[in-house]
Amino acid sequence: MKPINISEKLALFSSHWDPHVVSDYNDNDVMVVKFKGEYPFHKHETTDDFFYVLEGEMIMDIEGKPSQVVKAGELFVVPKGVVHRPRAETEVKVLLIEPKGEPNSGDSDREPAPKPRI
Repeated sequence: MKPINISEKLALFSSHWDPHVVSDYNDNDVMVVKFKGEYPFHKHETTDDFFYVLEGEMIMDIEGKPSQVVKAGELFVVPKGVVHRPRAETEVKVLLIEPKGEPNSGDSDREPAPKPRI
């Protein structure tokens, strides 16, 4: 048990769409990720998708609904089974919480990220 400096963890990598585990919470991975551009539309059948924007601005596209802008200090939860796509025009830094073993790619054709621990 010790404090985790999220800024220090984010400074350890520069890649996009590459979540890094910084802590465990029950049976979940707490991760940080940077991204720019758009991720493919996908869904997670058995879990909600949690996004907390640390820096920047994220746009969440939800199939059949208007896009939602999520700014620094705001969180967005996509309910399980909902088709969605996160994207950002400029780099955004986000904290994610997902069950251990859940592929970040959901049901898309994109290869899941390995989620290294830092």
